Amino acid sequence: MTAGRRLTYLVLTAFFAGALIMTQGSEGAGAASDPENTLIMELKDGKVVIELYPDVAPQHVARIKELARAGFYDGIVFHRVIGGFMAQTGDPTGTGRGGSDKPDLPAEFSDRPFERGTVGMARSQNPNSANSQFFICFAPATFLNGQYTVFGKVVEGMQYVDLIKKAPDSDRSGTVENPDKMISLKVAADVQ
Repeated sequence: MTAGRRLTYLVLTAFFAGALIMTQGSEGAGAASDPENTLIMELKDGKVVIELYPDVAPQHVARIKELARAGFYDGIVFHRVIGGFMAQTGDPTGTGRGGSDKPDLPAEFSDRPFERGTVGMARSQNPNSANSQFFICFAPATFLNGQYTVFGKVVEGMQYVDLIKKAPDSDRSGTVENPDKMISLKVAADVQ
C-alpha cells in the first residue's frame, strides 16, 4: 500500500469510526441513566422522560421527587403555556398562585442555560420563593439564565410537551382555558 493510499485509508477509517461512535452515543442520549434521578411524566399524548440534576440543584430535585412520590403532581394542569416559550405547571389551584404546604426553597442558580427542554423552577419576584411550580422550555430562553433554578431536562418525549395546549397568541399572560394536565409524575425508580 502506498503512503497516499495508507493515509486515505486511515482518514476514512477514523471518519467511519467517529460516525459510528456518534451514532451509538445519540441512540442512548434520549434516556436518562439514573432511575433515582429520572422523572416519568405521563401526558395525554405520551410519556416524557426528565433527567434531574441533583449536582446542580439538590434541594429542588429533592423537593420535586418528594412531591412526585406523594402523588402531588398527578392531575395538575398546565395553567400557563406560552407558545415558543414554555409550559408551566405544579400549582394545585391551577391559578399560578398556589403551591405545596412545604416551605419555599432558596435559589440554586447555576450556569446551566435555559434551552429547549430545560426544566426550571417557577418563582415570584423573590428569588427564594420556589415551591412546587415548574416549567419546561419549548425553545431557548437565555434571558432566564442565572435568574431561575434549572433542575432538569427533557431527554425523551419533547414532541409530547410540544402538544400541550397553549394560550392564544394574543394572550401573553399564557392563561389557558380548559388546560391540559399531567396525568402523573413519578420517579422512574418507583415504576421499574
